[in-house]
Amino acid sequence: MAGLGLPAPLCPVLIPSLLPSPQGMRPPGLFGRLKAAVVGVVHVGALPGTPRSSLPLTQIIDQACQEAEAYKDAGVDGLIVENMHDLPYTVCPGPEVTAAMTVISAAVRQTCPHLALGAQILCAANQQAIAVALAAGLDFIRAEGFVFSHVADEGIINACAGNLLRYRKQVGAENIQIFADIKKKHSAHALTADVSVAETASAAELFLADGVVLTGTATGSPADPQELKEVKCAVKIPVLIGSGVTLENVRNYLDANALIIASPYSFVPLQTSISDVKNCQVPSNTQGVIVMETFLPKLTDFKRI
Repeated sequence: MAGLGLPAPLCPVLIPSLLPSPQGMRPPGLFGRLKAAVVGVVHVGALPGTPRSSLPLTQIIDQACQEAEAYKDAGVDGLIVENMHDLPYTVCPGPEVTAAMTVISAAVRQTCPHLALGAQILCAANQQAIAVALAAGLDFIRAEGFVFSHVADEGIINACAGNLLRYRKQVGAENIQIFADIKKKHSAHALTADVSVAETASAAELFLADGVVLTGTATGSPADPQELKEVKCAVKIPVLIGSGVTLENVRNYLDANALIIASPYSFVPLQTSISDVKNCQVPSNTQGVIVMETFLPKLTDFKRI
């Protein structure tokens, strides 16, 4: 590629937990050896072609990198790049979204060369997320609809594990790990009412997910601590908490391998100024928001108790 005048592809960060096991067994996975690692979320501005798109891509990239820099300075363990502002979501986002997410993610990787980085493309665009992660040098994706079907805001989402892992194999992206949502938020699960969340997690593990993500019923809603215990007992792969962690309830989730935490401003579908997210604020039940730089030391103290 260099002979053609093209930039060399970015390489994923080499993380010890991603190295092959000397016995040839499946490795524990990213975050597998950690407890309550903190993963921030960079919610990029509405992308070109989506209903609320208003900014040039260069500005969206700059804002994403500034937000990633703020998270990095605060001391998070990883980041997810997500197109949250592309409302309303579609199960078939166009190639312009994949292209935009690729250049944004590559820029975030250059901003945070030593953090574990992932991508999520809403809604359930998991193959596109794999392609973005491979091209941008990311480490993982967050996948919706990995096992079992559910009814989401966007319609019926069917299981994708078989096709997704075959696609990952075909494009040579087996180093990209997949963290699968189970009983996903903002969804109805009447179709699988007779399947518990622990059984869903076990199915995801059986179908070779690298980790599972447990959430509450909606963005900002806390996950059920009892469900966390059940899932941790059911699987050996990493378990991440994907919504609703606050300073007041974080003790309930210290046994999780990672906590996905985003700025409360990210819950607003409209584009916000980078000054609003510069402090990486975390929701708090009693104090409105808490600066991430305050949250992380307190979390460390809780782990020691």
